[in-house]
Amino acid sequence: MRSEKAKMLAGDLYDASAPELQAHLAANHRWLARYNAALAESAEHWHGLLQEHLGSVGEGAIIRPPFHCDYGFNIHLGAGAFLNFNCVILDVVEVRIGERTQIGPGVQILAADHPRDPARRATGLEFGRPVRIGSNVWIGAGALILPGVNVGDDALIGAGSVVTRDVPEGATVVGNPARMRDPR
Repeated sequence: MRSEKAKMLAGDLYDASAPELQAHLAANHRWLARYNAALAESAEHWHGLLQEHLGSVGEGAIIRPPFHCDYGFNIHLGAGAFLNFNCVILDVVEVRIGERTQIGPGVQILAADHPRDPARRATGLEFGRPVRIGSNVWIGAGALILPGVNVGDDALIGAGSVVTRDVPEGATVVGNPARMRDPR
């Protein structure tokens, strides 16, 4: 019988809670803590800074730097929310991310919008449409969530997808523009 690590390395289904993998994760986290301490502070410090600046931050929510946003005070993170490296949130209006939602690296959540009429757009005016992402959502690396989109609980958004419309609860969407996919 193959180890969970061997399955993982082969690209097969594996159990991430296996002790061998947990040991590797713990060793890597210790290394990351040392590495990131040279450039920034610990994850606990990041959480404290998030609490100081963002609209609200649930217990255990974390954003791995680098991170970019417009204002910060319009961003609300549920408990256990996780945003990986290099995420961008244009938070000119409220952006809510639910509990236990996992967001991959390079994801952009864009609440900022601009007029469609060229003359009006030339005035430099812009507006925002709130973005709400439910609980236990998984958003793959490099996805774009466009202004005004609501993502239902337990939804999955494929890597690189461009989400232009609401995503129903439990749905899987992929592509550009993102479309519903049969979960089979």
